[in-house]
Amino acid sequence: MTASNSKPKLLIVEDDDEIRTQMKWALAQDYEIILASDRVTALEAFRSARPLVVLLDLGLPPHPGTPEEGLATLTELLEVESLAKIVIVSGQGERNNALRAIGTGAYDFLCKPVDTDELKLILKRCFHVAQLEKQYREMQQQPKGDAFDGMLGTNTRMQSVFDAIRKVATTEAPVLILGESGTGKEMAARAIHQRSARKDGPFVAINCSAIPESLIESELFGHEKGAFTGAHMQRKGRIESSTGGTLFLDEIGEVPLPIQVKLLRFLQEQCIERVGGRQEIQVDTRVVAATNADLKKGMLDGTFREDLFYRLAVVQLLLPPLRDREGDILLLANSFLHQFSTQNEKSGLVFAPDATRALVRHPWPGNVRELQNRVRRAVIMSSEKRLTAQDLELTSGPASPQNTTLKEAKESLEREMLQQALRKHSGKISSAALELGISRPTLYELMAKLGLQKSEP
Repeated sequence: MTASNSKPKLLIVEDDDEIRTQMKWALAQDYEIILASDRVTALEAFRSARPLVVLLDLGLPPHPGTPEEGLATLTELLEVESLAKIVIVSGQGERNNALRAIGTGAYDFLCKPVDTDELKLILKRCFHVAQLEKQYREMQQQPKGDAFDGMLGTNTRMQSVFDAIRKVATTEAPVLILGESGTGKEMAARAIHQRSARKDGPFVAINCSAIPESLIESELFGHEKGAFTGAHMQRKGRIESSTGGTLFLDEIGEVPLPIQVKLLRFLQEQCIERVGGRQEIQVDTRVVAATNADLKKGMLDGTFREDLFYRLAVVQLLLPPLRDREGDILLLANSFLHQFSTQNEKSGLVFAPDATRALVRHPWPGNVRELQNRVRRAVIMSSEKRLTAQDLELTSGPASPQNTTLKEAKESLEREMLQQALRKHSGKISSAALELGISRPTLYELMAKLGLQKSEP
């Protein structure tokens, strides 16, 4: 009993006793099966058990010869839980009924007779997406004090980043944050500040690459009246303004060598001189720097000082690119979807299946910032409740719905996912199967069905 209750719940709505029993025995090893034979019992079971995924036959009594009762059941199930993943399984009609079901909110569609391996693969995907959305909901309900200034991530690499932030935040050690553009380096810096003893002081951020070389010294260190043409009054610099708090130096690799010398002196002695001034000014601030550049290469070619690097990099924090954060893409996408749909008063928005697939497959060269901007734009521009891959301006795959059958599109997607997993893991079957959420025998069977060889990436 305990083992059964530990399995994810799957509701099967099917009026044919024989098919219902076959499905139960085929899937009972992986799921806790709940059975229903009509709309009333399906809704009762759904409200009671709250399964994440439903297999729904379109041909239900009292009109088993048409899809109308099944479509009505689909609509009512989604009214109870809009994020439920409902897979239609039916012999009723083909393309037209599939499109109607998908348009109503079904997650996927299978025609009878059902291929068991194909069904299991689709269910794995459904439960994976549903579980991520459930985790996001739970994270939304957690006290805000547990959040890293808006940073989200269940991936093990991000959890390591969060652990490092907890440890380093309570110290005064300088921190160097490394990572590609758009990975959230400033958010990590703010999280360090918010968890430090300096949280009540200012957080002063400066993008070193955005300031002209002729102005950066004055911007950082301030200037005295008359120090240069246009200096009509005394002005404090960013370093001085950060006293009692945290100074965040973004794109530190872009700082010119003469300014690097002055920064080094400041880090060593905790004092500065304004441009045109002679008085030393003590500054009590904690320095956090960030870059997407290779500073070690800069040290070799003479564009970045080695002594400054080791002063800044007492602790190094590496933020992984979004493409390497397995499981976090959909979590973040749903977070942004909730945020922007609330801001734009468009409640009830969800991602269509093709959008979910496209989100997972996209390489995200712009990382979290790109994901955020794509979701924001889609929410603003779309007039539908379900955001598609086209709304996100992402291609969902090589197959075009106008020129292929549903079966062909699914085979194309399966082939692409298998090839991608095998390529990523250099043809290692066990690793590829683990990533796809299927067993090794199932992967071999799918490869045989799709005509893929083990050596073929």
